[in-house]
Amino acid sequence: MKRVEWWVASRYLRSRRTSRFVSLITFIATAGVALGVMALIVVIGVMSGLQKDLREKILTANPHLRVLTYGEGLRLDDWHRVLGKVRRVPGVVAAAPFVLSQGLLSSGHDYAEGVAVIGIEPDTGAVATTGLARAFTTGDLTFRAHSPGVDGGVVLGRRLADRLSAYPGTVVTMISPAGSSFNAAIGAFVPRYWRFEVTGLFDTGMYEYDNTYVVMPRTVAQRYAALDTAVTGLEVRVVDPWRADAVARRVEDALGFPYRALDWKAQNAQLFSALKLEKLAMAVILLLIVLVAAFNIVSTLTMAVHDRTKEIGILRAMGMSARQIRRIFVAQGVTVGLFGTLIGSVAGVAVSLVVDRYRLVSLNPTVYFIDHLPVDLAASDVVMIVAASLLIAALATVYPATQAARLEPVEAIRHE
Repeated sequence: MKRVEWWVASRYLRSRRTSRFVSLITFIATAGVALGVMALIVVIGVMSGLQKDLREKILTANPHLRVLTYGEGLRLDDWHRVLGKVRRVPGVVAAAPFVLSQGLLSSGHDYAEGVAVIGIEPDTGAVATTGLARAFTTGDLTFRAHSPGVDGGVVLGRRLADRLSAYPGTVVTMISPAGSSFNAAIGAFVPRYWRFEVTGLFDTGMYEYDNTYVVMPRTVAQRYAALDTAVTGLEVRVVDPWRADAVARRVEDALGFPYRALDWKAQNAQLFSALKLEKLAMAVILLLIVLVAAFNIVSTLTMAVHDRTKEIGILRAMGMSARQIRRIFVAQGVTVGLFGTLIGSVAGVAVSLVVDRYRLVSLNPTVYFIDHLPVDLAASDVVMIVAASLLIAALATVYPATQAARLEPVEAIRHE
């Protein structure tokens, strides 16, 4: 059986001819709560989706850890010994050498692009240190070249290939900043030209990678970068990417100076710090919408108390206590907050799912790194938003409910 306070509160929430305006204000308050909750859920989902999507795309072509050396040049000569030590560190799943360099790439159309050159182990399979092998649209990491007279095979990012019109089978020319020779006849350094066959294309969805990366076998990259038998460093994959910083400390302890380990979070610290701060700022700003709706609840209940002063006096005269009167208006306000929160939650989740599934919002990848607006709804975020909304709605009932409870029966009945 329902308690009498809830029954009276439900009666007060129903529209009557004498209180149409109060009912309209109640509807506006409910709609305000719903809009605030919906906006908060969508925005928090978008910010979480950006963080998750960027993290996944970053780890597609980047390892969890990079082992490098201190000093002016990125060069690791004794990498065989270091590789053995790194593989024995707890938490390390796979490790492999890599080469990092730069170049000027042309496909013979009087147009050249500055590119980042990455040298990795061909066809790493189960011991891969990145997820690049899963991002291929054509070809793979075997780098099998079939054109005569080339220095090897390379794979390109899809956007870079589109701009250069360089697709599988195309022979491209690349100039290396290292390995140039001095020509005494002209009194200048002459760069070395390399010819490669494009053997594959990858599409990570990360603009920076797809627009600038050229990947080749590690042994070819060593010659291209004039490193001889040395490499730039080691790529490491760990069991839990979120604990890569702890593994990095263990790697540094095992290797000692002059070696250092950089985890993926440290390498992208500014980007994720900005996203985290933006998520917090947007949550605070949109929470103000719910607070505005809470003021609507206050005004609604205050007007309801004024509109039903005589009825409150009659209820008090019939024996209803001040505490029960307070509960009636608290129940009325909580009901408004509950319905508004429920409607806003359902609408927010629905909008988030539709935006994410159908990719309704496109982005400029040159600015945002990704080409659409991702949404990732966490159950914990939705629960926190719902709890905060209900708490604000409950607090909004305190003042008008207290004012109603303070009314004296005789004065309330005489009220005009």
